[in-house]
Amino acid sequence: MTRRRPAWMFAGCTALWVVLLALLPWWLGLPILLALAAAVLLLQHRLATAHAALIRSALRWGLPGWLFALQRILGGDAFAWGAALLGALVGYTLLAGLEAWLDRDLRRAPAGPPAAEWPELAHAPIGPPAEIIELSPPQWHEARGELPDPLGGAVHGEPGGCRFDDGTRVEMRDGVTRIAFSPAGRWFVACGGKRGVLLWDRQRDRRHRLRGWQLCGWYREQPWFSRREGTMPLALAAVLGHDADEPPDPPHNP
Repeated sequence: MTRRRPAWMFAGCTALWVVLLALLPWWLGLPILLALAAAVLLLQHRLATAHAALIRSALRWGLPGWLFALQRILGGDAFAWGAALLGALVGYTLLAGLEAWLDRDLRRAPAGPPAAEWPELAHAPIGPPAEIIELSPPQWHEARGELPDPLGGAVHGEPGGCRFDDGTRVEMRDGVTRIAFSPAGRWFVACGGKRGVLLWDRQRDRRHRLRGWQLCGWYREQPWFSRREGTMPLALAAVLGHDADEPPDPPHNP
């Protein structure tokens, strides 16, 4: 694992490098910079990444020091500063070209997909896709005598309720007048008088007494109810206030 040097160490070494080239004669600093440029250009595939980055940093920061030495030897007047600025323009242009040549083999990140135009965004669908729900009407039977059970056996209509072959009884205060099963037999619905319906989830053995509701039909083995004829049906989860496959929240005691 490579240890990163502190920032103050890098700043100190950079300052010493700039001062060194500024104090050296310009005719001595120029060959040093040219030698560094030749080394990084000719040995770019042999140098380690850290060494190549160090040489390129030395070129970037060494050029200002050499330019300061150049304007100092020219006398430090306006002409000297103009020559230094012109040298900076030429030097950094050549340095930018050198770095572009060295980075020519770098892999560029692929361009992202083009952004969608406004007409496409305006006509894009919002929210989940719509679904057409077609309810299967319930098949009602009079709660009399013996009726077949979709899960096997039979259900027997008796006074005050119904009895299954396994001994399970479904009772209502006003008696049971009509019964219906879901297409696969998971749900059993009993109607009696004007007290709504009794819904029995036979898979989880849960019973729901829905007063003021009437069964409209089945969709994907789930019952749908409405308050009266002509009103919009609601799924059982909307009627109960929670998913039928989840236990209801316990009552809160004041």
